[in-house]
Amino acid sequence: MGQNLNTGKINSATQVQYLKGVGPNRAEAFEQLGVKVVADLLEYYPRDWQFMPQPTKISQLKPDGEYTIVGLIESVDFFSHRRPAVLEVYVADETGPCRIIWFNGGYLRNQIMAGKFIMAFGKVGEYKHNVQFTNPRFILLDDPSQAAELQSSPAVYPATAKLSSQHIRRVIKPLIASIDELAEEYYSEQFRKTIAVLSRPQALAKIHDPADENDIAQAKRRLKFDELFLMQLALALKRYRLSHYEKAGQLKMTDEIDSRIRRRFPFLLTEDQNVVIAEICAGLAKSVPMNRLLQGDVGSGKTVVALYAALVAVANKKQVAIMAPTEILAAQHFNSIEKYLKGSAVRRCMIAGGLTGKKRQLLLDEIKTGRMDIVVGTIALLEHDIEFQNLGLIVIDEQHKFGVEQRSGLRKNTCPHCLVMTATPIPRTITMTAFGDLDVSVIKSSPPGRGAVVTRLVAHEDRTKAFEFIRERLKAKKQAYFVYPRITSEEDAQIKAAVDEYEILSKKIFREFKVELLHGQMTAEQKQDVMSRFRSGHVDVLVSTVVIEVGVDVPNATIMVIEDADRFGLAQLHQLRGRIGRGESKSYCLLFSNAQGEVARNRLGIMVRSNNGFEIADHDFKIRGPGEMFSTRQHGMPDFKIADISSDFDLLMLARKCALEMVQNDPFLTKPDNINIRKALLAKFKDTIFLADIA
Repeated sequence: MGQNLNTGKINSATQVQYLKGVGPNRAEAFEQLGVKVVADLLEYYPRDWQFMPQPTKISQLKPDGEYTIVGLIESVDFFSHRRPAVLEVYVADETGPCRIIWFNGGYLRNQIMAGKFIMAFGKVGEYKHNVQFTNPRFILLDDPSQAAELQSSPAVYPATAKLSSQHIRRVIKPLIASIDELAEEYYSEQFRKTIAVLSRPQALAKIHDPADENDIAQAKRRLKFDELFLMQLALALKRYRLSHYEKAGQLKMTDEIDSRIRRRFPFLLTEDQNVVIAEICAGLAKSVPMNRLLQGDVGSGKTVVALYAALVAVANKKQVAIMAPTEILAAQHFNSIEKYLKGSAVRRCMIAGGLTGKKRQLLLDEIKTGRMDIVVGTIALLEHDIEFQNLGLIVIDEQHKFGVEQRSGLRKNTCPHCLVMTATPIPRTITMTAFGDLDVSVIKSSPPGRGAVVTRLVAHEDRTKAFEFIRERLKAKKQAYFVYPRITSEEDAQIKAAVDEYEILSKKIFREFKVELLHGQMTAEQKQDVMSRFRSGHVDVLVSTVVIEVGVDVPNATIMVIEDADRFGLAQLHQLRGRIGRGESKSYCLLFSNAQGEVARNRLGIMVRSNNGFEIADHDFKIRGPGEMFSTRQHGMPDFKIADISSDFDLLMLARKCALEMVQNDPFLTKPDNINIRKALLAKFKDTIFLADIA
């Protein structure tokens, strides 16, 4: 079957095992790369393109010229003691040897080995009257004859132990001749002219087999646009469906309701809180379900805003569900609500995983019959036996910790308004993609009266001084967190772990104080007990993992030590730091790290310099990219194969504009010009596309 490209028997849905040079065994290796059919293979894009001149024999090399050579690696030596360290390689062809060096080339030792063939390109210099390449580009070859193949096809693919780049290239290249039959065009000719892109078959041909850098740039632009446009189109369709076909109860706001709610808070709300509340109330008053993301830095007062929205719903005779990712955070939300609603007629309860028997059934009956106004819980709220009589508002805290299917489950067959909150500030590029179907409100300033937080990077030799400083603060009746990246050291003995360090801190370093341990493997009751005693001041030092990352509010805790701080992302460090500075006293965040690398030190330096979560999130986004911060898959979106929202923002905005216009003019994508776009959209998103109103 692999021989029949010209007879039309191979199409985009053909399994790759039937292509020449694949077969069942290699098909399994391709499947591990996400490649099952020809369409997947055409979207398995090169990671690089090596445009190299025709090879020159080593004996003909001259200093100051740029050359390509092909030869056998005869020796490899790594001189780590030199400054900088040097990887020295001798390569030879039939005319003689040549020296190649890579400064700081230790990372190449597992790739470049004696006995392999290499194709290297770069500027030639001189070393002891002999020619030498310094830091050249290179490709490893199975044999010298592959050099000619690379001259005509410069694509370099992400390879595996079972699939070399050369083999992947040999499988893909024959498909290019039939690209018009294998790759369907999505767009009309007029639309392509409007956005100035190649046809899809042209783009796929050029990405795999470019003549020059210009071909690559044009191909990338089209293929990146496809990914961004289909994603934005899915979001635009979600928003359209929500606004035209879903009806929510209109939750009206009056001066009397506003006055009654504000009397519940023993403080004036900040200007930012008032602006956000006005935006939320405007959304709640519409029959179109509100779908709003509330961003606020740690300690900015999001919980108060959420409670305000909940009380608006209750005043309109609606029920409210408030969902948090952990029982600790759910309990804290419930305690806050209890504090503010003490003595009120608002009926509220908390449902946790440990609630069973008659008590649970009694609560479920009260919820189902509408006798409970506000229900706080964890993922336990998603259980099938929980039914609301008249759910008007859902509040989801730390929404990125829930999967999209989980969040859809809470709504069941109802259509309430939805407010999702995050204390992890999200860069605008992420907001426009993973959260493109949400309206966004931002609280930037924190309420007055919060103590300043000083952050310091503590070197290994200064730990003793740091412990003495902490001891003095503990004597002054302040409390401290010690946070570790692991529960135990079984996974990696080099990384400090909470259980091991608890023994040292409690029995040696701070034995005169009450030290307790908290981590995710403890039962809900154990965790609640420890947190309750820490909150009440009966525990001086809490040794913990990141289980305390969000929501834990203990104003008297003014010290946080984060061990192996370089093991955490910047956004997570900022979240952890947000657990202190919640009272009026000055607080201290001490970052313990033995990291020697410049990159790691610079990252931690950002934490020392800035307390601004939005600034830190931007740094985190630039360093780690969107994948680690907010997985697209988590939001029902496919991962990008070629687009990069950090560097393709202008293209993203064009895609967004085109998508909104298309949905406005053809909301069902049924016009002849849009039929292929509809097909591509359904193929890309399958059944996730109409998880319409899920944050």
